[in-house]
Amino acid sequence: MNILSRASRPISSHALRRNYSGLSFSLSDEQKSMQEMVRKFAREEIVPVAAEHDTTGKYPTDIIKKAWELGLVNTHIGPEYGGMGLGVVDSAIISEELGWGCTGIQTAIEANNLAEAPLIVAANDAQKKKYLGRMTEAPLMASYGVTEPGAGSDVAGLRTTAVKKGNEWILNGQKMWITNCGHANWFFVLARTEENASPGKAFTGFIVDGDSPGIQRGRKEINMGQRASDTRGVTFEDVVVPEENVLGTPGQGFKIAMNAFDITRPLVAAAAVGLARRAMEEATKYSLERKTMGKEIFKHQAVSFMLADMAIGIESARMMVYRAALMRDQGEKNTWHASIAKALASEVANKTAADALQIFGGNGFNTEYPVEKLYRDARIYTIYEGTSQIQRLVISRGIADMATSDAAAIGGF
Repeated sequence: MNILSRASRPISSHALRRNYSGLSFSLSDEQKSMQEMVRKFAREEIVPVAAEHDTTGKYPTDIIKKAWELGLVNTHIGPEYGGMGLGVVDSAIISEELGWGCTGIQTAIEANNLAEAPLIVAANDAQKKKYLGRMTEAPLMASYGVTEPGAGSDVAGLRTTAVKKGNEWILNGQKMWITNCGHANWFFVLARTEENASPGKAFTGFIVDGDSPGIQRGRKEINMGQRASDTRGVTFEDVVVPEENVLGTPGQGFKIAMNAFDITRPLVAAAAVGLARRAMEEATKYSLERKTMGKEIFKHQAVSFMLADMAIGIESARMMVYRAALMRDQGEKNTWHASIAKALASEVANKTAADALQIFGGNGFNTEYPVEKLYRDARIYTIYEGTSQIQRLVISRGIADMATSDAAAIGGF
């Protein structure tokens, strides 16, 4: 029997990863069942309340709890810590469908994976049992704390510090634009521990309990889009972090934080694909109903070609997401491909949402129709999890590395 034979069932604890042999452009029966289940959840649970959460900015606690019960949260945590140990491909399937429903709600859910990724990459067994284990026992949230008011893309400019005193570290500094900050049970925090060292050795990663004395959480920021997501600043003032909460060894923080992106960038890209697909579907439906000049606007080439371009971008972006995700699942270095997937999907989402709004015309500018929200929600994709410019920096450096090495070709297989 399929482990997801009923759409209402939670995801099984059995891993869904396939044994790929050569090229494959199909999902397994288990993955298709999972996709069907998440689509049903997005359609029936997320879409009906997405506009309300966008308008009010209310955190989607109830939806997150339902998603957690179905196994749609914390997807990377291994079975030894109570999770399902899903691969990045499986998680990308989930992210696309949740993003189709509402990327603000999806971002709140995905932020857990981002916070957990450094632990999956570098935590010891005791740290994983304590902090990943608790995430599978209750619908808790966590936050990834790297960005600061004066340092986003310029990670080397981070000013948050951690000074060692005996068997403890004293953490001081401020982080900004931290997703789930107001609800986080714990934080992953990147702090400077060597003032004059290079970025690769200057920072250390810490796990910081959310109830630690000295943590001051800021107000919820009112953003242009993805308003269901909780984004805030947080200040650490003489916060005591025990030595046992250091990830890896001191000085490895930058590497750990960047390696986490190899897991999470394909998933952010997958959610962008979901948003783009929703925009295309809404625009297609509208174009087949709306009439001008005696016929459906779909029959005007100016409109139908816009929809065709949407499909070209969406299908291409999804394939790039799956390529980057599968490489990670197979233990291959995927940094270059993950950046391509993130840049491509982010820009496809923005172009698709903008063109969908154009097809809706004046109605698209009105909150009674869904595309204006999609348009606002899409904008952040070229900014968070590494801007499109940072992705191009990674990609261009990769091109140079391949050109100056013994690579038989630049890119490809």
